[in-house]
Amino acid sequence: MSLCVGRLGFSLPRPSLVFWRLSLLTLVLLGISCHASKLGPRDLKALSSQAITTLVSSPDPVRNIDPDNPASHLSKILIPRPPDTDNNTLVREYIVTTLKRLNWHIEEDTFNDTTPYGMKRFTNVIATKDPGAPRRVIVAAHFDSKFFATYPANQACLTHPPYRRATDFVGATDSAAPCAFMLDLAETLDPLLNERQERLDKGEEDDEDVAETTLQLVFFDGEEAFKDWTATDSIYGARHLAHKWSTTYISPNTKRRLLPASETELGTIEHLILLDLLGAPRPQIRSSFVDTAWLFDAMAASEKRLAESGAFIYGDDGPETQEKYTSFFAPRVGAFNFGGIEDDHIPFLKLGVSVLHVIANPFPKVWHTLKASDDASALDIATMRRWNLILRVFISEYLNLQPAAFSRAHDEDAPRLQRSAAELVSVDRLPARRG
Repeated sequence: MSLCVGRLGFSLPRPSLVFWRLSLLTLVLLGISCHASKLGPRDLKALSSQAITTLVSSPDPVRNIDPDNPASHLSKILIPRPPDTDNNTLVREYIVTTLKRLNWHIEEDTFNDTTPYGMKRFTNVIATKDPGAPRRVIVAAHFDSKFFATYPANQACLTHPPYRRATDFVGATDSAAPCAFMLDLAETLDPLLNERQERLDKGEEDDEDVAETTLQLVFFDGEEAFKDWTATDSIYGARHLAHKWSTTYISPNTKRRLLPASETELGTIEHLILLDLLGAPRPQIRSSFVDTAWLFDAMAASEKRLAESGAFIYGDDGPETQEKYTSFFAPRVGAFNFGGIEDDHIPFLKLGVSVLHVIANPFPKVWHTLKASDDASALDIATMRRWNLILRVFISEYLNLQPAAFSRAHDEDAPRLQRSAAELVSVDRLPARRG
């Protein structure tokens, strides 16, 4: 993530409020051959109120993103983790172990590349629910943290927990929190994806085309520049993987929604949904690309329905919170949404992949700073909880999952336990952690 070419061709600092541009990149896109399959907008079937309630209540949307809980996904990731360090390996192994526990297919894409500090080793993690599926929607984020060359922020790896010092840069919003959201998403949707596959096998699935689209999570390594952001000192993992997939040919697939252009691994991607700089309070998310404006609207609609259901009431919040909530998503203005921020999606965008870039703009105030560090203090539990819920609902609707149906079947199979009213405590009544 770095400087962005402005509308008139001059450089704008990456954190500026608006990154609209008549992009040279956009003009190039119009002239290149498209390596990815292009799917137009489609109506996503809205979840019922019962289905939304199911996704809100289970699993606990706070458990995996609470930095005060040493067992949370976030706590395991929230350490210094620049590429080619022991800490980076620790985080990668935690991500891999978590997803292998769900029986997802894991590929560790390891390669070497030249950096301003010499040759470095990078490893992307690609986790796929069904590697045999003809199409996939990708949710992605980078798991590395920024490298600082000077002490005390140089992130020299420690050998014992907690694997960090108070002066280390841990990239909480950039992008430990988004990685934790993705792990929560996998754990939440895994049983629903299994149940959808059972319906498909029995011929009971309403839309077989959608049911043959799998969920894939990509954790990029080496997003951050080692020195200054350039075409060669940035997005190392994304550049490598986009090239690899665009040159890896696969056998033709006869599924009717897979277009003839889909002859490489890249061609099986329906959309790349990239998360970055999330977890701080009051983010603003903007639509960057015309072809995924409908997908941006669908995510915003998921948030709106969650708010209307009262799902965002948390901790000490009262009912008035439901009425006062402010959307994370900025309204789209006009028909021209060409623009964006340089990030891991760029090499995929150049090859024709449809991208939904979910990034806070303007950036959090703690972005790449050491005085106001991008650590746990930059995060807001209620905000992260909302992101977990938005992603659960949005991806469920994209993949035509049925949380309410699964919940009913699970309840029928589960042993009946009697509980007194005194034993029941609502999660929403637990004290909130702010900041």
